[in-house]
Amino acid sequence: MKVNTDGVLLGALADADNPQIILDIGTGTGVIALMLAQRFPSAVIDAIDIDEQTMGTAIQNFEDSIFANRIQGHPHSFETYFEQKPEVKYDLIVSNPPFFINSLESIDSSKKLARHTNAHFFEQLIRDASSHLAKDGFIWLVLPPEVATLVQSIGLKYQLFVQKEIQLHSFQHSTPHRVLIAMSFQQKEIERQSFVIYDHPKKYSQHYQSLLKDFLTIF
Repeated sequence: MKVNTDGVLLGALADADNPQIILDIGTGTGVIALMLAQRFPSAVIDAIDIDEQTMGTAIQNFEDSIFANRIQGHPHSFETYFEQKPEVKYDLIVSNPPFFINSLESIDSSKKLARHTNAHFFEQLIRDASSHLAKDGFIWLVLPPEVATLVQSIGLKYQLFVQKEIQLHSFQHSTPHRVLIAMSFQQKEIERQSFVIYDHPKKYSQHYQSLLKDFLTIF
């Protein structure tokens, strides 16, 4: 799977207060986990993905990196992983999850697994993640706006409140196509921001270039 804009923005923007233990749910080929290892040099990171072949690629990427001693890959669903580690608590949990609910599904089985889900998936994800989140920890997700609204309502059932919302726009005046949300157990006024990816077609904004220059060789 290609490196995608949603993933790298999550990897660059997801934050917590000096996180020491991080979980990347649905790591794919490991890009987000690697970015977080680069940003938080004292953190250890668990990365999980239900697709064994994809996870194999991620593990190879971890082993080939300078962060190999701080990232561990696990070829499991998050449900299985949490069952195996019932006591672990994370300072930061991130996920670029499947999000096409009730939409046309890909005929490619691996892409279908990576991109498609249903509302029950998010109920399980938020329930399980909340029970493995440290008291002062954060959950960061990147989602389409309508799915973000659903996830926010689910979060309230588990005492998770949105702290930050970053709307992602392709261009300055375009409708946001994704939303980054940060949730925690603390309730306060939501900090809202916008992020513009392109100045013009095929021309990344200065904000995007500045944010990702330490991660992408094209900058």
